[in-house]
Amino acid sequence: MIISLLNIAVPYIVFHTAKTAVSTGINYFSRARRMSSTLQRQLSHLFVFWKWKRRADVCLFPAAGFFCGKAWSTSVEPDPTEFHKRKLFLWFSHLPQEEKQFGGFFSPETMHVDPLILERKPEERAGLLGSTLKNQDSSGPSITVEQLFEISEDQPEDRGLNVLLYGAVGTGKSTVVRKLVLDWCAGTMLTDFKLLIPFSCEDLGELTKVASLRDLVSRKYLHLKKNPLLNGEGNQAKDVLFLFNGMEKMKLDFRIGSTELCSDPNEPLPAGAVVVNLLRKYLLPEASVLVTTRLSALDRIPPKYVSRYAQICGFKDPNRQRAYFTSRLLQQSGETVQAHNAQALIELLYLNLQRESQLAAACFLPSYCWLTCATLHFLHFTDAMAPIRTLTGIYTSFLRLNFGGEVLGKTTGASGPTQDLHSSLMLYVVRTVGKLAYEGVTYKRTSFSEQELEQWIGGKTKTDEELRQLAVFRTDVLDFFLAPCVESCKHLPTELCEHDERRYVFAVPAMQEYLAALYVVLGENKSALEKLTKQVSVAIGQATEDVSAVVNIFSKFIPLRIFAVFNLVKLFPKLYEKISTQNKGNIARTMAAELFRKEDSYNEDVLDQVEQSLLGVHGPPSQQQSEVQPFELYPIFMGGLLHYGNRVLLQQLGCSIQSATVAQITRALRKYLVREINKPQPPEELMDLLVLLYEFQNPRLTAEVLASIRTIRLHNIHMTSLKCFVLSSVLSCAPPSYQLEELDLSSCLLTRDMLQILSPAFRHTRNLNLQFNSLGPDSCIFLRDLLLDSKSCVRALQLCDNPLLDSGACVLLEALPQNLTLRHLTLMHTGLGDQGALELAERLQQHTGLQELNVAYNNIGDNAALALVDVCREHPSIHTVHLYLNPLSDVGKQSLYVRGIAKSQSSSGRRVRVLAAVTEGSDLSDDWHPILSVIRENASSWDRERVKQQLKRIAAVVMVGTAGLHDEAIERSFEELFEWIHNGILASTKKKQINNNKPRNQRKKTMDEEEIKTSLRI
Repeated sequence: MIISLLNIAVPYIVFHTAKTAVSTGINYFSRARRMSSTLQRQLSHLFVFWKWKRRADVCLFPAAGFFCGKAWSTSVEPDPTEFHKRKLFLWFSHLPQEEKQFGGFFSPETMHVDPLILERKPEERAGLLGSTLKNQDSSGPSITVEQLFEISEDQPEDRGLNVLLYGAVGTGKSTVVRKLVLDWCAGTMLTDFKLLIPFSCEDLGELTKVASLRDLVSRKYLHLKKNPLLNGEGNQAKDVLFLFNGMEKMKLDFRIGSTELCSDPNEPLPAGAVVVNLLRKYLLPEASVLVTTRLSALDRIPPKYVSRYAQICGFKDPNRQRAYFTSRLLQQSGETVQAHNAQALIELLYLNLQRESQLAAACFLPSYCWLTCATLHFLHFTDAMAPIRTLTGIYTSFLRLNFGGEVLGKTTGASGPTQDLHSSLMLYVVRTVGKLAYEGVTYKRTSFSEQELEQWIGGKTKTDEELRQLAVFRTDVLDFFLAPCVESCKHLPTELCEHDERRYVFAVPAMQEYLAALYVVLGENKSALEKLTKQVSVAIGQATEDVSAVVNIFSKFIPLRIFAVFNLVKLFPKLYEKISTQNKGNIARTMAAELFRKEDSYNEDVLDQVEQSLLGVHGPPSQQQSEVQPFELYPIFMGGLLHYGNRVLLQQLGCSIQSATVAQITRALRKYLVREINKPQPPEELMDLLVLLYEFQNPRLTAEVLASIRTIRLHNIHMTSLKCFVLSSVLSCAPPSYQLEELDLSSCLLTRDMLQILSPAFRHTRNLNLQFNSLGPDSCIFLRDLLLDSKSCVRALQLCDNPLLDSGACVLLEALPQNLTLRHLTLMHTGLGDQGALELAERLQQHTGLQELNVAYNNIGDNAALALVDVCREHPSIHTVHLYLNPLSDVGKQSLYVRGIAKSQSSSGRRVRVLAAVTEGSDLSDDWHPILSVIRENASSWDRERVKQQLKRIAAVVMVGTAGLHDEAIERSFEELFEWIHNGILASTKKKQINNNKPRNQRKKTMDEEEIKTSLRI
């Protein structure tokens, strides 16, 4: 019975323990020490017994190259070293949550790219601690971590090496450590060391109890408690390598008077004293030590205790950057088609890096390479099956990966460790760099001088502790956010360009807008009145009960006027609450105002701007490019930061956004957004609004805003899978009864896969415009299913200029017998041909609701056209059929007009309006104006000769009939048409394109159908 229970319980216990360890990495060790040693020992024995009991083949991590064998006998104890390797492999191969959101297509082993590591001399480190924002010399051959532990001739044989590996934030120290541990577990690196023991200095710095070296090891690695390599006897410790990651998070004091000498690995000491004695070589002198740290902590270890210095310089050359992008994007793309798209992205990205752009200057930090890949993956590989992620979430995760849980001002006083009020490193970043970003966004500036940096970042420091914090911040963090400007004087006023001084910009342009948004949302831009009222409100609030008690006691003895003063004091917190609420309303008003700025109305939509900032702008620059740098991500980031998921991450960074604040901003934002969207907005601005609602991830707010939207026109927007997903997600927040009058997605480069993503949005649409999208026959399967969907409410479907062909049309028309909603169907210029027209005629007899049918420009001959009109004539509801620009004979056209009158008496003489040509013999057709309107709209994409032929017919008829016309308005109405014919279709098309690039108030107006009717006095 006991054995049976063990067969069930022990595997679960072992799996659950390993899973817990994997989910926490090195930080698991800090929780493991809280478990009693007795329970750990029992679990270890149960694990050994279970491995003996099952007597089965066990393959130990074949991906890492481990040995495969069998556990045959109880007399064979598991090798502690191999068990230690398995444990480390599990912990260090775990991917953080920020990586899992991209689908987990890769692993640390397959996508790792070694950063540039240079060996430094002790005297070379002096320049690293000087003024910030200086480029460090990265010349010299690159070395590996393994080469750092090669014994030199002057190194004593009985002494291990102390290697100090340092680098700035984001250069890849943690990634190098992870790869080093995994390679040692796989037996491919540092094979001279039998034992590798990693420690997190952050965990060691939190220990309050004294412990010996062996206790520290056994707390985190129980299986190494009795390891003979750590007993200090002989020279066995030469096979041991200690790894201390993140020394800047731990206080080390090498003064003899502060840290006593110790050579006994069993003597209890503070954790810092143990590390100091290991580095002094008093404790296990034969052991080697690898320490990683940031630049600010470089001098905490005296040079006499360091055998070698090595600096991680990140990705200094574009080839390393390209290798990183290739390993990331190709593995994340998955399918073959996506892999092809990923390869194209890599080529564009590499071209941008070769231009020595600002992105190339930022991507020398592997962290920014990660951000670039994450953003591109978000922009190009988002689909309906992918997990929900936002651009704001990517930037928040990016900061959490680099600064998660860090504090800036941890000092040691007489009573032990204390923290000042501004201990959160990220909050310090917001109050300094975020303020600089906010000022730049406010005054439309992207670059700053050294004097301005000094003013905004270090201008108000007073105490020694503040100066110390500033020095650490400038050394470790400032270079991470700001970089020397590559393109000098760009987006700068002329007076600023005249001064020949070095200027600095944010490493990634979007980071400036993110930090500015965070600065505002956290309320750091409070007015002086609000700051004063908050301080008074807090002081009064703490004494509210005492004030109330005193007032109640003395109210019977003091005069009424004096009593009123006490009431005013009690009302002060309410005054602060009112001022605070007004400030939240200002934030919402700022979001709406920045989102719908008139000067940004004709810029690219915000997602295209993000892509261009990464891939560059290829081809000739736009003639209408704004001279002022747009900051359209700024309001979108403000909305995204209010999302609950981002607020949780920011809470871990020490930046708290209260739920009450979010509720106040949301209420005010809804009012301002509804006010703006009731005004006519260009497609790019509507796309930005959809992105804002998507980033906000607030279904209630989205539904309330959509209640005021009845038309969404996104024509000429370059739709991607992400934009389709955004549109679909936003419309999915609407109630089932919500209906859009029109969704215009014409000329949006849609594909079949995008249609699938947009499926939820189409169910809310009455008039669906999918013209000019190059949708092929395979897309008709989806469109057929859409029309057959009982939840669909599509009444008008426009598919003009999509190569559906007769095969695709046949599939689409299968939906007509069962569809009950469709009233208008446009299949103009879709390649129907005679076969498609005959199939349509047959299907129309089974659909009784259609009212208007457009099959113009489809290469339909006389017989097929006559058959189609005959069916439409007897149809109970069709009143208009478009057949112009088809190769119809004059006799066929005349027959079509005649057959437009119904034969049966049940039709009550109803006439079907047949639009077959712009002319009838030598006269203009009565329906020439709607035909001409359609021709003018589509001339740029249609066959030039066929369009020109139709226009010449109109011109010929007009010239013949002008003798009998005396109204000068007719001549003026056709003046533009004559000019069009004279100059040719291409010239007119180019003129139209130039006209569209101009601001709306400068565009030349063209006559629409109503103006033509008025001028001709029809």
